[in-house]
Amino acid sequence: MTVLSEDSPVYLRLRAIIAEAILRGDYRAGDQLPSVRAFAAEHGANPLTVAKAYQSFQDDGYVEVRRGVGMFVLPGAVERLKVAERDDFVANVWPRVKAHIDLLGLAAADLLEAERA
Repeated sequence: MTVLSEDSPVYLRLRAIIAEAILRGDYRAGDQLPSVRAFAAEHGANPLTVAKAYQSFQDDGYVEVRRGVGMFVLPGAVERLKVAERDDFVANVWPRVKAHIDLLGLAAADLLEAERA
């Protein structure tokens, strides 16, 4: 769910889509992710690019491959992914957001009010 720009590599944007779905609860521990081909077709992506995004989840220990069956979300993956995404947000996204808030002279009260509107 990392905030990415259009200039970000496609596999990272696809990875963010998958991460968001896992964090939202669309895929829970033990659930099977869509096949590489199905996910590629759904998002208009190259299957090799989807495979690279899926591989990154396997490398990070969020999913496991069951040969001939598919890729499944591992127990504890949601919690570990949430921690990793929070850490990434605080380290990489928040500083840019805060700098922009400061540049615009916004106050926390302004932002909270805008959220309620």
